[in-house]
Amino acid sequence: MTEQGMVERIRNVVEKDPRFPPEAYRFLFEALDFTVKRFGVRRHISGVELLEGIRDYSLHQFGGMTRTVFKLWGIEKTVDFGDMVFNMVNEGLMGKTDTDTRNDFEGIYDFDDAFPLLFTANQSLSD
Repeated sequence: MTEQGMVERIRNVVEKDPRFPPEAYRFLFEALDFTVKRFGVRRHISGVELLEGIRDYSLHQFGGMTRTVFKLWGIEKTVDFGDMVFNMVNEGLMGKTDTDTRNDFEGIYDFDDAFPLLFTANQSLSD
């Protein structure tokens, strides 16, 4: 698929479900690629495996700003990634097996635990 084709299909996804911006979907593709490369062989990635890859990739990309970036994108819990994945499945941008469901992404980890903040509201930058 061409870059332009992908952009157009992501635009279609966002029009149908505007909760998440195109940047969030682009990030999800990058995190999927990161996760697939981690296994060293192209194969199906489960919801839990993808979420683990998203966690590691986002910390590498955004560090202590991960939760802030996700919040800006409207992503507040792991099931939001499941919604995004199934939006892309419905648009033909991702595949799934017969046993894959949105529930595979439900409550896998808590964002407060998975993504430590750079600093808390009670800290100053000089601490």
